[in-house]
Amino acid sequence: MLTIDLQTARRFILGRQGLWPGRRWRGSAGTEQAMREMEHLQLDPLQIIARSHDIALHSRVLDYKPGMWEEPTYGQRKFFDWGGWLAVRPMDELPHWRVLMGRERDGMYGSRIRTMGHEHAEAIAEMRAILRERGTVSNRDFEMATRTRTQSYRGRKDSALALYYLWRTGEVMTHHRERFERFYALTEAVAPAHLIFESDEATCDDFMLRKLVAFNGLTQLSTVGDWLARRVGATELKQWRESRLASGELLEVQIEGWKAPRVALASDAALLHELSAGRVPTAWTPLETNTSEEVVFLAPLDHVSARGRAKVLFDFDYVWEVYKPEDKRKFGYYALPVLWGDRLVARFDSKLDRTSNRFVILGLWLEDAALGSDEAFAAALARGFARFVSFLGASSLDATAIREPLLRRWVGAAI
Repeated sequence: MLTIDLQTARRFILGRQGLWPGRRWRGSAGTEQAMREMEHLQLDPLQIIARSHDIALHSRVLDYKPGMWEEPTYGQRKFFDWGGWLAVRPMDELPHWRVLMGRERDGMYGSRIRTMGHEHAEAIAEMRAILRERGTVSNRDFEMATRTRTQSYRGRKDSALALYYLWRTGEVMTHHRERFERFYALTEAVAPAHLIFESDEATCDDFMLRKLVAFNGLTQLSTVGDWLARRVGATELKQWRESRLASGELLEVQIEGWKAPRVALASDAALLHELSAGRVPTAWTPLETNTSEEVVFLAPLDHVSARGRAKVLFDFDYVWEVYKPEDKRKFGYYALPVLWGDRLVARFDSKLDRTSNRFVILGLWLEDAALGSDEAFAAALARGFARFVSFLGASSLDATAIREPLLRRWVGAAI
């Protein structure tokens, strides 16, 4: 068993996700590389300043612009989107994901999709025929007046649920998006023919569990049913873990101060040893500035900080408050964490005034008040905001809401 300290664990998880010690990819080619290294790019339709997935790629890829992920996905067909937990995955993984699609169809992990298929069988058959005839369709192609109204949050028309069912069960895929709206096509019109098959069950399960370990970097592997779309008992999971540890495919890692050990891919052992020795792995060398010279803003759904991970890794309480009532919000509608070095040290809320094309900081909150007079942090914060404003395409920045004079002065002069 390898024992590491919390800083090494933090740097490994950040670096495995391409967030530390700085951006190591650039432009269109770098976007594709980042999407593969991230394992899953979670998509979210909400656009306040930018969509969460675009912010996630901006924090990893130099010269990234909103929507750049769509070309390798829908233009080049190197990726596809799928799932109740909506994310983009590499197209060459499709045979494994098609096993999960079949499990959803058969109701192996909850009956919601299977029930949808029974309740809207007539509309599903109709959508199949229409797709064969038209090639691509979107939900908006069908007027409410001509459809049966439904009460599902997945759609208000039977046609919407029928298309969604066909997509979740693998009969159709996303052909492209317009303003994030999905346009569907039959799977054979989207995916390469040699990838339209299902891998065997054991191969799929092994692949998905390895991908989960890679995605987390370090994990306890405690709950995996959602990832396999079937129920998995504790004994089965323990056997898989122990067999992979015995074969040398997994590495057991103890983080100082944490009770239970985690597992990592054995192929990441060299990275962990380099980091434990205080060195930056050569493959992680930043192309320009590092995160100490220029802060990085994490997306609200970034895996390293969302869903309670910020508290565990950084002792940083982070909750995306966008769905909270206004009077229940502590920091703001769209507050983003600020990564400086290998720590989350602040958060800010903001808006993009599209009338004036002005980026407005609504508030900045520091974890340590001493940072308000730290020149190095002020310079790094200003560089981060300058790059962020460029990414958004804003023409100016309003920093008057920043309370600390030093930080306000540096950020105000950022562009």
